[in-house]
Amino acid sequence: MTTPFNQPSALRVSMTGAAGNIGRTLRQHLKGRYALLRLTDVVQQEPPGPGEEVATVDIRDRAALERSLQGIDCVIHLAGIPEEDSWDKILPVNIEGCYNLFEAARRQGVRRVVFASSNHAVGFHRREKFIDTDVAARPDGRYGVSKVFGEAVGRLYADKYALSVACMRIGSFRPSDRPSESRHLLTWISHRDMAQLAMRCVEHPGYHFVAVYGVSNNLRNRWDNTPAKFLGYRPQDDAEKFAAQVLATSPIEDPLAAQFHGGMYCPMEFVGDPGRID
Repeated sequence: MTTPFNQPSALRVSMTGAAGNIGRTLRQHLKGRYALLRLTDVVQQEPPGPGEEVATVDIRDRAALERSLQGIDCVIHLAGIPEEDSWDKILPVNIEGCYNLFEAARRQGVRRVVFASSNHAVGFHRREKFIDTDVAARPDGRYGVSKVFGEAVGRLYADKYALSVACMRIGSFRPSDRPSESRHLLTWISHRDMAQLAMRCVEHPGYHFVAVYGVSNNLRNRWDNTPAKFLGYRPQDDAEKFAAQVLATSPIEDPLAAQFHGGMYCPMEFVGDPGRID
């Protein structure tokens, strides 16, 4: 009998990239919530606790990845290069590794994939525009391109192979759990809000495909996150409580970065004409 997603205590959940910043945070918040939390990463992790399994898995190895998904209901896919980098590094992990994850999930009968996308998939939209999740893809670098790819693969596997897929366009997640620069006052997501969003994506009783922004309830937010409300996501934190300190201590934002949602990724290697970007 298939376990309903809104019965978390009976779900078997896997999480790739579990040793990363977001992965470690989610591990703490999800501890004991599911029948099984299988934690995979290419690097060594803390030993498993009750209800946990730990495995060393490289997402570039599709066979190993497929074995790690045996008996899993839902996988939270966090593994990947977490920032802008060279194509030689992005391609095998964020592109080929992402495809491997979806294909391995299909082959193993995993019913749901929660994909860690990024606001950098739409980073070259002008910040003056309040954008929703239906805006055209507008990546601000190779990292952003990889997240557009992941969302497209997720849509394909939802439509063609009947996976339930959620894409979390994560904003500014900070290991310190506080914003540290002026842009973060718009884009920050707290640790507990990140955990809540992941849980809502895992446990909602039913959706086909959904894209949502991973952002807290920030006063200065510029993203329409209506689909997240559908999931039941109700962020608790607001970056504004840090505003005075951030604005007093953080450097002035680069003038080009300040024009676009993607911030600092936009000026990297930039040789174009900002006036031609609508």
